Amino acid sequence: MSRIVSSVAKRLSHVFHPWKSEFVVKCTQIFPTPISDKMAQNSLKTWLTQFALQLRQNIIVYCENTPRGFEKYFKNRNSKQAQQKSKSTDINRNKGDQSEQRRSTSSFRTRPTRQSKASSQQWSFGMFGGTRPSPDFRKSGPQKIVLYGICGLAGFIGSIAFFEMGHHEITWKEFHNDYLMRGLVDRVEVVNKRWVNVRLKPGATVDKAPSLWFNIGSVEAFERNLERAQIDMNVEPSNYIPVVYKGELQFSDLFAIVPSLLLLGLFVYMMKRSADMIGTRGRKGGGIFGVMESTAKLINSSDIGVRFKDVAGCEEAKIEIMEFVNFLKNPLQYMELGAKIPKGAMLTGPPGTGKTLLAKATAGEANVPFISVSGSEFLEMFVGVGPSRVRDMFAMARKHAPCILFIDEIDAVGRKRGGKSFGGHSEQENTLNQLLVEMDGFNTNMNVVVLAATNRVDILDKALLRPGRFDRQIFVPAPDIKGRASIFKVHLSPLKSNLNKPEISRRLAALTPGFTGADIANVCNEAALIAARDLSSSVVMKHFEKAIERVVAGMEKKTNVLQPEEKRTVAYHEAGHAVAGWFLQHADPLLKVSIIPRGKGLGYAQYLPREQFLYSKEQLFDRMCMTLGGRVSEELFFNRITTGAQDDLKKVTQSAYAQVVHYGMNERVGALSFDLQKQGDVMFEKPYSENTAQIIDNEVRALVDHAYLRTKELLLQHREDVIKVAERLLKHEVLSRDDMLELLGPRPFREKSTYEDFVQGTGSFEENTTLPIGLKEWNKEKAGQTSSTPREPPQSSNPSPPPSSPPPPPTQQPPSDRRTSRRTHTSL
Repeated sequence: MSRIVSSVAKRLSHVFHPWKSEFVVKCTQIFPTPISDKMAQNSLKTWLTQFALQLRQNIIVYCENTPRGFEKYFKNRNSKQAQQKSKSTDINRNKGDQSEQRRSTSSFRTRPTRQSKASSQQWSFGMFGGTRPSPDFRKSGPQKIVLYGICGLAGFIGSIAFFEMGHHEITWKEFHNDYLMRGLVDRVEVVNKRWVNVRLKPGATVDKAPSLWFNIGSVEAFERNLERAQIDMNVEPSNYIPVVYKGELQFSDLFAIVPSLLLLGLFVYMMKRSADMIGTRGRKGGGIFGVMESTAKLINSSDIGVRFKDVAGCEEAKIEIMEFVNFLKNPLQYMELGAKIPKGAMLTGPPGTGKTLLAKATAGEANVPFISVSGSEFLEMFVGVGPSRVRDMFAMARKHAPCILFIDEIDAVGRKRGGKSFGGHSEQENTLNQLLVEMDGFNTNMNVVVLAATNRVDILDKALLRPGRFDRQIFVPAPDIKGRASIFKVHLSPLKSNLNKPEISRRLAALTPGFTGADIANVCNEAALIAARDLSSSVVMKHFEKAIERVVAGMEKKTNVLQPEEKRTVAYHEAGHAVAGWFLQHADPLLKVSIIPRGKGLGYAQYLPREQFLYSKEQLFDRMCMTLGGRVSEELFFNRITTGAQDDLKKVTQSAYAQVVHYGMNERVGALSFDLQKQGDVMFEKPYSENTAQIIDNEVRALVDHAYLRTKELLLQHREDVIKVAERLLKHEVLSRDDMLELLGPRPFREKSTYEDFVQGTGSFEENTTLPIGLKEWNKEKAGQTSSTPREPPQSSNPSPPPSSPPPPPTQQPPSDRRTSRRTHTSL
């Protein structure tokens, strides 16, 4: 017993370190050696009661006085208690004389006493008194964890101590000689076939614990030995000691199942967490049963800061969207004429042209519910989630009708069906089928309009685009020069600048051919960032020019120092491009040429492409010659070639193949057009024979050779001009258009370089933003629109024209970049 108590005291002393010495001393005083088991048992019971009271008080002290290293778990406790203690001391000091006289009322004394005990009550009452913890205690999670951990550990060690105290292990010899031979055994219990509990007869007194036990090797051996012992004692078989077999749960059995319980708990926790991550995005609830719910969000118009006045450069598409909103607000305007609102519209076009921006403006302007969802949110890791979310989304739309439902990036779920059906592909098809069923099942009078946006309309399923689902396909192209000017006006308005913004927007529109709305927003933001970097008080034209160069050619790398030989090669390469383009009729006007490394290139030439949609054979050929100017210049002046012309040769090869294979501009191949293999696509078979392929290769090679010879003749003719431009580049590194005029004189061909030149002959200098007559008050509800019965149309009014048809698809352009051209060089 002394060994057991010492072991328990040692374990508890490690746990309750602040009163370790006191605990060990008490154990030594209570259990001196030697000591009998009976005395130890009675003394231990008495002392454990005292220890529980002492443990309670020590826990209170431990929680009030935070030990070193645990301050972060008990934030702002010591400071509050110090303030309360100081406040109590001051009150008692100031009222010391009066406290004795007012002992009966003690109003001043009672308040500080309660305050000083607040922190102790929130611990002690919760443990021993059964009172609920205070609100401050309920909020402190780390404190509860520490307290429960200490109490649980103390209870566990105490249970082990009580178990050891109430049971005494003996041997078979002791059992046989001291108990069995003396007739003190009432019965024996074989527990779990591993040990035997000895139950003594009533009235039998022993000095040891009331419960005795001993281990056995096997049940058969124990029964044989017990029977032999009773035979030796001449006991009649009818008076044999009863043997009871039973099973009990042990601590070792609990420890055996702890790993399994931990693994099960970890599995349940991970499943719950993964379900919450999937189920709570964009929904009111989560959990494993919330995965099947739709992630569609009901947008509040007050939370959207985009209006139709913030959308520019796509007036035709904006009018189409306004018409949808006008129908939901004023349906009788169309129903009186027998018109039906289109069930849906598909916004298509290149990236960055404003498709999602139009949807945001619709959500901000329309006074009807606007539901938004992304196409990628339908497909998750669980099978059947996609169709279930589609059903839930359309149920939400029907509930809030009239409303607008917007599906962004619908190509994630609307891809063409067919092909190899793997697991994810089959789930995508099921989701698409459910979407088709929901859209086709709409009632016309439900006043729900479905809008969708994608820049990959070519991969969408045909059944999704048929009339009755998406009746209209609204193409949002890259803006023309008028549209770019309007977009610049929108993005220039928040910038601090002393420039004439209408004038500067026109100038910038002329300098940014091929830019989309996203590119223009990036240019304006980069200009403001560059102005802030230079500590300028406002944004000036110089900052916009640097921003355009940053967006087109990349960041300027001043630390990338070229060797003198490489720098000279780059200078003559760019001079060849500049001179060849200067003296070719159909080449684009040159704006700037530089040999400062930017992005991946070691130099670049900036041109101003013309706004045109149709290209002739002569125009494409002149562009090829201008592109080959750098390679020809290296060969003429250094009698060697470098890897710097790799990007130029790639563009020339693509243009030559497009003329021969795609545009039918070759006499031998004839007026035939074949699909060109796109980069990254795998073509298993060519749409033409091997003989035709050989002819195509020969004609492409002949076309490129002809362009190379013509460029070589041109640069030999203007050899001195190339030298002058190259030497000026080596000296100043950057040449502008004015420098080129000084070195080469006026260009021998008429060119367009200003906004007025580009818009000449188009009818107006600004973008046409006039609304149709029926949309003049598109965002206002007209009187009588809430009536469910259509009115008779007035006789004097003229019927409004039908909605405009979708714009025709754009004419396919040759493979030339409308954006400002640039030349990149690959280092050796």
